[in-house]
Amino acid sequence: MRFAINFKSGKPVYLQLADQVKTAAASGALRAGESLPSIRPLAEELRVNRNTVAKAYAELEAQGVIETRAGKGCFLRTAQSPLRKDARRKALAETLDESVIQAHHLLLSRSDFLRLAQERYDALAHARAQRELEEEHERG
Repeated sequence: MRFAINFKSGKPVYLQLADQVKTAAASGALRAGESLPSIRPLAEELRVNRNTVAKAYAELEAQGVIETRAGKGCFLRTAQSPLRKDARRKALAETLDESVIQAHHLLLSRSDFLRLAQERYDALAHARAQRELEEEHERG
């Protein structure tokens, strides 16, 4: 799993990490029982304090998204994960609300906002398809 931290976003890094784990779980990129990266190496990779990663994992555990197994690490919880369709929609709605507010502040029209959202969605789909083709090609 790859994390992308935006230090200029104004959103705490630990919440960015937690949100990305929840998104990966909801999308199926991270599956039940799969382990999360260890705290120390992830903190070093992202160049953040390891307490930041630990705080993100503690938040996820409090929400019932992950579980910690002594001596083994953190794992995505199984079937009782709260990331069902309604929870995924709610999480996305919160993110969209932030984007709509930002668009309003930037005086972006509704049609321009929707066009931009569609362009970003299409770009992501294209990048994902490219990545899948490259992975398939590497497997041979």
